[in-house]
Amino acid sequence: MSLESALQQGYGTSIRAGDFYKNQMIDHLNPRMIEFVSQMDMLCIATSDNDGNCDNSIRLGPPGFVKIIDAQRFAYSEYRGDGVYASLGNIAEYPHVGILMVDFHGSTVGLHIDGRAEIVDDLEGCEDPLAERWIVVDVEEAYSQCSKHIALMGRKDKKSGLEYG
Repeated sequence: MSLESALQQGYGTSIRAGDFYKNQMIDHLNPRMIEFVSQMDMLCIATSDNDGNCDNSIRLGPPGFVKIIDAQRFAYSEYRGDGVYASLGNIAEYPHVGILMVDFHGSTVGLHIDGRAEIVDDLEGCEDPLAERWIVVDVEEAYSQCSKHIALMGRKDKKSGLEYG
């Protein structure tokens, strides 16, 4: 028995968890998920190295910076950043990733995707002049996050002149 299953049993949620796995978790992106992903302008990616050292990073871009390849695969643009490559280093060592996308401005739905990632320098058929490379993700698990605990947020213009460091 996995520790996850043991915790479900210990906390009395085995039936609820079983219903979740049966009714909500799938191994691909369904048409509604594909539409959702293609509209996102933000995602969070969680990675770790072989020793379990974790990194959680945000990726931002214009709507459409996440490209659907097919129901099993998508890619997102890697733009110029701080040059640390914590997420990319982890992906190169241990390709398992967790991705969270949330629509804070409309439906307040979240989408969780777990899978395996690969760093690709050039992605055929995907144009983004600002992309330095691409992260291609093979979907292993996908499921929606209930919106009841996600806040609806409004967009505002950035304040100019604010710099950190």
